[in-house]
Amino acid sequence: GMGLTVWSPLAQGFLTGKYNEGVPEDSRGGTSEWLKGDLTEANIVKARKLDEIAKGLGISLSQLALAWVLRRPEVSCAITGATKPEQLEQNVMAVQTKLSDDTLREIENILDNRPRQWSF
Repeated sequence: GMGLTVWSPLAQGFLTGKYNEGVPEDSRGGTSEWLKGDLTEANIVKARKLDEIAKGLGISLSQLALAWVLRRPEVSCAITGATKPEQLEQNVMAVQTKLSDDTLREIENILDNRPRQWSF
C-alpha cells in the first residue's frame, strides 16, 4: 500500500536529449564527475533510439521517459528537477501519455543491455 517517489527519472538531464549530439560545457554533464561516467557512446546511442520512439509518438524524449516511469501503479510521483517553466509544463504533459504494449516492448529492448548503475 505504499507508493514510490522516483528521483531523477530523466537521469540528470540525459533523457531530455541534451546530450544526443555531445556534451555542452556548461551542462551538468560537462561539470559533474558523477554524470560524466554515464555519458558513454553506448548510452548516447540508446538515448537517441528512445528519442526516435518519442518523435514517432509526437512527444519529447523527456515525456517518453516520464510516461514510462509513471505508468507503474506503485509510483506515486517523480521528482523531475525542472529548471524552467517550459520544462515543467512539458513534464506535466507526460501524465497524459499512455504507452502501448508494443511501445513498451520497444523501449525495454533498447534498455535491455543498459549499464547496471542506471535505474531508468
